Amino acid sequence: PSPERLLLKMVSSQPKYELIREVGRGSFGVVYEALVRSSSARVAVKKIRCHAPENVELALREFWALSSIKSQHPNVIHLEECILQKDGMVQKMAHGSSSSLYLQLVETSLKGEIAFDPKSAYYLWFVMDFCDGGDMNEYLLSRKPNRKTNTSFMLQLSSALAFLHKNQIIHRDLKPDNILISQSRMDTNDSEPTLKVADFGLSKVCSASGQNPEEPVNVNKCFLSTACGTDFYMAPEVWEGHYTAKADIFALGIIIWAMLERITFVDTETKKELLGSYVKQGTAIVPVGEALLENPKMELLIPVKKKSMNARMKQLIKEMLAANPQDRPDAFELELRLVNIAFKDSSWDT
Repeated sequence: PSPERLLLKMVSSQPKYELIREVGRGSFGVVYEALVRSSSARVAVKKIRCHAPENVELALREFWALSSIKSQHPNVIHLEECILQKDGMVQKMAHGSSSSLYLQLVETSLKGEIAFDPKSAYYLWFVMDFCDGGDMNEYLLSRKPNRKTNTSFMLQLSSALAFLHKNQIIHRDLKPDNILISQSRMDTNDSEPTLKVADFGLSKVCSASGQNPEEPVNVNKCFLSTACGTDFYMAPEVWEGHYTAKADIFALGIIIWAMLERITFVDTETKKELLGSYVKQGTAIVPVGEALLENPKMELLIPVKKKSMNARMKQLIKEMLAANPQDRPDAFELELRLVNIAFKDSSWDT
Protein backbone atom coordinates (compact mmCIF):
# COMPACT_ATOMS: atom_id res chain seq x y z
CA PRO A 1 0.00 0.00 0.00
CA SER A 2 1.09 3.57 -0.56
CA PRO A 3 2.62 5.44 2.41
CA GLU A 4 -0.44 7.69 2.27
CA ARG A 5 -2.74 4.75 3.02
CA LEU A 6 -0.37 3.57 5.74
CA LEU A 7 -0.28 6.79 7.63
CA LEU A 8 -4.00 6.80 7.72
CA LYS A 9 -4.12 3.34 9.21
CA MET A 10 -1.64 4.16 11.92
CA VAL A 11 -3.79 4.26 14.99
CA SER A 12 -6.41 1.64 14.41
CA SER A 13 -7.94 -0.16 11.49
CA GLN A 14 -9.83 3.09 10.94
CA PRO A 15 -7.64 5.70 9.21
CA LYS A 16 -7.08 8.73 11.39
CA TYR A 17 -6.38 11.24 8.62
CA GLU A 18 -7.58 11.42 5.09
CA LEU A 19 -5.36 13.25 2.62
CA ILE A 20 -7.41 15.52 0.38
CA ARG A 21 -4.91 17.18 -1.95
CA GLU A 22 -1.34 18.32 -2.31
CA VAL A 23 -0.99 22.02 -1.48
CA GLY A 24 2.74 22.55 -1.74
CA ARG A 25 5.96 20.84 -2.60
CA GLY A 26 9.38 21.98 -1.46
CA SER A 27 12.89 20.69 -1.93
CA PHE A 28 12.53 18.40 1.05
CA GLY A 29 8.87 17.49 1.39
CA VAL A 30 5.27 17.61 0.30
CA VAL A 31 2.44 19.33 2.16
CA TYR A 32 -1.10 17.99 1.97
CA GLU A 33 -4.42 19.28 3.11
CA ALA A 34 -6.02 16.51 5.17
CA LEU A 35 -9.08 15.77 7.27
CA VAL A 36 -9.13 14.38 10.77
CA ARG A 37 -11.64 11.55 10.34
CA SER A 38 -13.11 11.79 13.83
CA SER A 39 -13.91 15.51 13.77
CA SER A 40 -13.71 16.52 10.08
CA ALA A 41 -11.26 19.22 11.16
CA ARG A 42 -8.80 20.29 8.48
CA VAL A 43 -5.09 19.90 9.11
CA ALA A 44 -1.92 20.29 7.10
CA VAL A 45 0.25 17.20 6.84
CA LYS A 46 3.86 17.70 5.84
CA LYS A 47 5.64 14.59 4.69
CA ILE A 48 9.42 14.67 4.73
CA ARG A 49 11.39 11.87 3.16
CA CYS A 50 14.42 11.10 5.32
CA HIS A 51 16.78 9.81 2.66
CA ALA A 52 19.57 12.34 3.07
CA PRO A 53 21.21 13.75 6.22
CA GLU A 54 20.20 17.33 5.26
CA ASN A 55 16.53 16.33 5.15
CA VAL A 56 16.78 14.52 8.46
CA GLU A 57 18.41 17.55 10.05
CA LEU A 58 15.77 19.97 8.74
CA ALA A 59 12.99 17.69 9.91
CA LEU A 60 14.46 17.20 13.37
CA ARG A 61 15.10 20.93 13.85
CA GLU A 62 11.48 21.65 13.00
CA PHE A 63 10.33 18.86 15.33
CA TRP A 64 12.54 19.99 18.21
CA ALA A 65 11.49 23.62 17.92
CA LEU A 66 7.78 22.96 17.63
CA SER A 67 7.66 20.24 20.27
CA SER A 68 9.67 22.34 22.74
CA ILE A 69 6.84 24.88 22.85
CA LYS A 70 4.66 23.90 25.75
CA SER A 71 1.87 26.38 25.17
CA GLN A 72 0.29 27.50 21.94
CA HIS A 73 0.45 30.95 20.42
CA PRO A 74 -2.14 32.09 17.86
CA ASN A 75 0.58 33.34 15.50
CA VAL A 76 2.89 30.34 15.55
CA ILE A 77 2.09 27.18 13.63
CA HIS A 78 1.03 24.41 16.01
CA LEU A 79 2.34 20.86 15.74
CA GLU A 80 -0.47 18.40 16.54
CA GLU A 81 1.73 15.35 16.27
CA CYS A 82 4.70 13.93 14.47
CA ILE A 83 4.68 10.43 13.05
CA LEU A 84 7.69 8.39 12.07
CA GLN A 85 7.20 5.83 9.34
CA LYS A 86 9.66 3.15 8.33
CA ASP A 87 8.42 0.99 5.48
CA GLY A 88 5.15 -0.42 6.83
CA MET A 89 5.70 0.54 10.45
CA VAL A 90 4.43 3.76 12.00
CA GLN A 91 4.97 5.23 15.45
CA LYS A 92 4.22 8.52 17.10
CA MET A 93 7.40 10.44 17.71
CA ALA A 94 8.07 11.97 21.11
CA HIS A 95 10.83 14.40 22.05
CA GLY A 96 13.55 12.57 23.98
CA SER A 97 12.14 9.23 22.88
CA SER A 98 14.37 6.19 23.23
CA SER A 99 12.83 4.49 20.22
CA SER A 100 15.53 2.99 18.03
CA LEU A 101 13.98 4.52 14.90
CA TYR A 102 14.10 8.00 16.43
CA LEU A 103 17.66 7.52 17.68
CA GLN A 104 18.77 6.45 14.19
CA LEU A 105 17.47 9.76 12.86
CA VAL A 106 19.25 11.74 15.59
CA GLU A 107 22.47 9.87 14.86
CA THR A 108 22.06 10.56 11.13
CA SER A 109 21.66 14.26 11.84
CA LEU A 110 24.68 14.39 14.16
CA LYS A 111 27.03 12.37 11.98
CA GLY A 112 25.89 13.83 8.69
CA GLU A 113 25.54 10.36 7.22
CA ILE A 114 22.66 7.88 7.05
CA ALA A 115 22.68 5.68 10.17
CA PHE A 116 19.97 3.27 9.03
CA ASP A 117 19.41 0.78 6.24
CA PRO A 118 19.27 2.98 3.12
CA LYS A 119 16.98 0.44 1.46
CA SER A 120 14.27 1.31 3.97
CA ALA A 121 11.90 4.15 3.22
CA TYR A 122 11.86 6.53 6.19
CA TYR A 123 9.34 9.35 6.38
CA LEU A 124 8.43 11.90 9.00
CA TRP A 125 4.87 13.18 8.91
CA PHE A 126 4.09 16.47 10.67
CA VAL A 127 0.44 17.16 11.40
CA MET A 128 -0.07 20.92 11.79
CA ASP A 129 -2.60 23.75 11.54
CA PHE A 130 -3.98 24.13 8.06
CA CYS A 131 -3.65 27.68 6.74
CA ASP A 132 -6.10 28.34 3.94
CA GLY A 133 -4.94 31.81 2.92
CA GLY A 134 -1.58 31.05 1.29
CA ASP A 135 1.49 32.95 2.43
CA MET A 136 2.07 36.59 3.28
CA ASN A 137 3.41 37.39 -0.22
CA GLU A 138 0.39 35.99 -2.01
CA TYR A 139 -2.05 37.57 0.42
CA LEU A 140 -0.64 41.11 0.41
CA LEU A 141 0.40 41.29 -3.23
CA SER A 142 -3.04 40.27 -4.47
CA ARG A 143 -4.70 43.12 -2.55
CA LYS A 144 -4.51 46.89 -2.40
CA PRO A 145 -2.30 48.23 0.41
CA ASN A 146 -4.34 48.63 3.58
CA ARG A 147 -3.18 50.40 6.70
CA LYS A 148 -5.33 48.30 9.00
CA THR A 149 -3.93 45.06 7.60
CA ASN A 150 -0.37 46.39 7.86
CA THR A 151 -0.87 47.33 11.50
CA SER A 152 -2.52 44.02 12.35
CA PHE A 153 0.24 42.03 10.63
CA MET A 154 3.02 43.96 12.40
CA LEU A 155 1.43 43.37 15.80
CA GLN A 156 0.86 39.67 15.10
CA LEU A 157 4.43 39.15 13.88
CA SER A 158 6.04 40.95 16.79
CA SER A 159 3.86 38.99 19.21
CA ALA A 160 4.92 35.69 17.58
CA LEU A 161 8.59 36.66 17.70
CA ALA A 162 8.44 37.71 21.37
CA PHE A 163 6.81 34.36 22.12
CA LEU A 164 9.45 32.36 20.22
CA HIS A 165 12.35 34.22 21.80
CA LYS A 166 10.78 33.77 25.23
CA ASN A 167 10.70 30.04 24.44
CA GLN A 168 14.41 30.16 23.51
CA ILE A 169 13.75 29.61 19.82
CA ILE A 170 15.64 31.58 17.18
CA HIS A 171 13.82 31.12 13.88
CA ARG A 172 16.66 32.09 11.51
CA ASP A 173 14.56 32.04 8.35
CA LEU A 174 11.83 34.65 8.79
CA LYS A 175 10.50 35.72 5.41
CA PRO A 176 7.08 36.30 3.90
CA ASP A 177 6.93 32.83 2.29
CA ASN A 178 7.34 31.26 5.75
CA ILE A 179 4.48 33.31 7.21
CA LEU A 180 1.14 31.67 6.50
CA ILE A 181 -2.36 33.13 6.54
CA SER A 182 -5.29 31.49 8.24
CA GLN A 183 -8.60 33.02 7.22
CA SER A 184 -11.02 30.38 8.40
CA ARG A 185 -11.61 31.95 11.80
CA MET A 186 -12.78 35.28 10.44
CA ASP A 187 -16.28 35.60 11.83
CA THR A 188 -16.85 39.24 11.07
CA ASN A 189 -16.06 41.08 7.89
CA ASP A 190 -13.84 43.63 9.52
CA SER A 191 -11.38 41.36 11.30
CA GLU A 192 -7.98 40.81 9.77
CA PRO A 193 -6.74 37.30 9.02
CA THR A 194 -4.47 35.44 11.43
CA LEU A 195 -0.79 35.10 10.54
CA LYS A 196 1.18 32.04 11.55
CA VAL A 197 4.96 31.88 11.56
CA ALA A 198 5.91 28.52 10.07
CA ASP A 199 8.81 26.57 8.64
CA PHE A 200 11.12 25.91 11.55
CA GLY A 201 13.55 23.81 9.49
CA LEU A 202 16.42 26.24 10.23
CA SER A 203 15.37 27.21 13.73
CA LYS A 204 17.61 26.73 16.73
CA VAL A 205 16.47 25.98 20.27
CA CYS A 206 18.99 27.54 22.66
CA SER A 207 19.37 25.24 25.62
CA ALA A 208 20.52 26.30 29.07
CA SER A 209 24.22 26.87 29.52
CA GLY A 210 26.38 24.31 31.29
CA GLN A 211 27.34 26.63 34.15
CA ASN A 212 23.85 27.31 35.40
CA PRO A 213 21.23 25.02 33.88
CA GLU A 214 18.53 26.50 36.12
CA GLU A 215 18.83 29.93 34.63
CA PRO A 216 16.72 30.46 31.50
CA VAL A 217 18.72 31.22 28.40
CA ASN A 218 18.77 34.69 27.00
CA VAL A 219 18.46 34.21 23.24
CA ASN A 220 20.15 37.56 22.71
CA LYS A 221 23.31 36.13 24.28
CA CYS A 222 23.11 32.75 22.56
CA PHE A 223 25.64 32.96 19.73
CA LEU A 224 25.16 30.83 16.63
CA SER A 225 27.68 30.30 13.89
CA THR A 226 26.02 28.63 10.91
CA ALA A 227 25.23 31.17 8.24
CA CYS A 228 21.72 30.28 7.23
CA GLY A 229 18.59 31.97 6.06
CA THR A 230 17.57 33.65 2.84
CA ASP A 231 19.88 36.34 1.46
CA PHE A 232 17.48 39.27 1.36
CA TYR A 233 16.40 38.87 5.00
CA MET A 234 19.81 38.03 6.50
CA ALA A 235 21.40 40.39 9.00
CA PRO A 236 24.98 41.53 8.32
CA GLU A 237 26.37 39.47 11.22
CA VAL A 238 24.74 36.28 9.87
CA TRP A 239 26.79 36.63 6.68
CA GLU A 240 29.84 36.54 8.93
CA GLY A 241 28.54 33.67 11.07
CA HIS A 242 28.45 35.12 14.59
CA TYR A 243 24.96 36.17 15.61
CA THR A 244 22.10 35.91 18.11
CA ALA A 245 18.29 36.21 18.12
CA LYS A 246 18.77 39.84 17.04
CA ALA A 247 19.13 38.42 13.51
CA ASP A 248 15.38 37.61 13.62
CA ILE A 249 14.69 41.27 14.50
CA PHE A 250 16.62 42.34 11.40
CA ALA A 251 14.66 39.94 9.16
CA LEU A 252 11.40 41.27 10.59
CA GLY A 253 12.59 44.84 9.94
CA ILE A 254 13.09 43.97 6.26
CA ILE A 255 9.63 42.37 6.12
CA ILE A 256 7.83 45.26 7.82
CA TRP A 257 9.57 47.92 5.73
CA ALA A 258 8.76 46.00 2.55
CA MET A 259 5.13 45.53 3.63
CA LEU A 260 4.57 49.21 4.47
CA GLU A 261 6.02 50.42 1.18
CA ARG A 262 5.19 47.40 -0.98
CA ILE A 263 8.82 46.91 -1.96
CA THR A 264 9.28 43.71 -3.93
CA PHE A 265 11.91 41.89 -5.93
CA VAL A 266 11.64 38.91 -8.26
CA ASP A 267 13.23 35.69 -7.08
CA THR A 268 15.64 34.63 -9.83
CA GLU A 269 14.94 30.89 -9.43
CA THR A 270 11.16 30.76 -9.01
CA LYS A 271 10.41 34.01 -10.88
CA LYS A 272 7.96 34.85 -8.08
CA GLU A 273 7.47 38.40 -6.85
CA LEU A 274 8.44 38.57 -3.17
CA LEU A 275 8.15 41.28 -0.54
CA GLY A 276 11.57 42.38 0.60
CA SER A 277 13.56 45.60 0.82
CA TYR A 278 17.04 45.95 -0.65
CA VAL A 279 19.68 48.51 -1.53
CA LYS A 280 20.28 49.62 -5.11
CA GLN A 281 23.91 49.65 -6.24
CA GLY A 282 23.95 50.86 -9.82
CA THR A 283 21.53 48.56 -11.62
CA ALA A 284 21.98 45.68 -9.16
CA ILE A 285 19.84 45.09 -6.12
CA VAL A 286 21.78 44.02 -3.04
CA PRO A 287 20.43 42.54 0.20
CA VAL A 288 20.45 45.18 2.96
CA GLY A 289 22.47 42.96 5.30
CA GLU A 290 25.15 42.37 2.70
CA ALA A 291 25.39 46.10 1.92
CA LEU A 292 25.66 46.92 5.65
CA LEU A 293 28.39 44.32 6.07
CA GLU A 294 30.47 46.12 3.42
CA ASN A 295 29.57 49.54 4.78
CA PRO A 296 28.18 49.59 8.36
CA LYS A 297 27.94 53.40 8.24
CA MET A 298 25.59 53.36 5.26
CA GLU A 299 22.41 55.39 5.81
CA LEU A 300 19.28 53.53 4.76
CA LEU A 301 16.72 55.59 2.85
CA ILE A 302 13.53 54.98 4.83
CA PRO A 303 10.96 55.51 3.42
CA VAL A 304 12.44 54.84 0.01
CA LYS A 305 9.34 55.64 -2.05
CA LYS A 306 8.97 59.24 -0.83
CA LYS A 307 5.52 58.66 0.62
CA SER A 308 5.17 59.82 4.16
CA MET A 309 5.83 57.35 6.94
CA ASN A 310 5.10 57.95 10.60
CA ALA A 311 8.30 59.30 12.18
CA ARG A 312 8.23 56.76 15.01
CA MET A 313 7.75 53.90 12.57
CA LYS A 314 10.65 55.17 10.46
CA GLN A 315 12.85 55.34 13.56
CA LEU A 316 11.82 51.84 14.66
CA ILE A 317 12.61 50.27 11.27
CA LYS A 318 15.97 52.08 11.24
CA GLU A 319 16.78 50.58 14.63
CA MET A 320 15.61 47.10 13.62
CA LEU A 321 17.98 47.30 10.66
CA ALA A 322 20.94 48.69 12.61
CA ALA A 323 24.26 47.26 11.42
CA ASN A 324 25.22 46.59 15.04
CA PRO A 325 22.83 44.01 16.54
CA GLN A 326 23.16 45.66 19.96
CA ASP A 327 21.50 48.77 18.58
CA ARG A 328 18.39 46.77 17.62
CA PRO A 329 15.47 46.44 20.03
CA ASP A 330 14.85 42.95 21.39
CA ALA A 331 11.56 41.20 20.62
CA PHE A 332 9.84 42.40 23.81
CA GLU A 333 10.74 46.05 23.31
CA LEU A 334 9.74 45.74 19.66
CA GLU A 335 6.29 44.45 20.54
CA LEU A 336 5.72 47.26 23.07
CA ARG A 337 6.82 49.94 20.65
CA LEU A 338 4.63 48.62 17.85
CA VAL A 339 1.59 48.47 20.12
CA ASN A 340 2.36 52.04 21.12
CA ILE A 341 2.66 53.23 17.53
CA ALA A 342 -0.49 51.36 16.53
CA PHE A 343 -2.59 52.98 19.23
CA LYS A 344 -1.08 56.43 18.77
CA ASP A 345 -2.04 56.05 15.12
CA SER A 346 -5.66 55.36 15.93
CA SER A 347 -8.05 58.14 15.12
CA TRP A 348 -8.66 59.36 18.69
CA ASP A 349 -5.06 60.46 19.09
CA THR A 350 -4.48 63.52 16.97
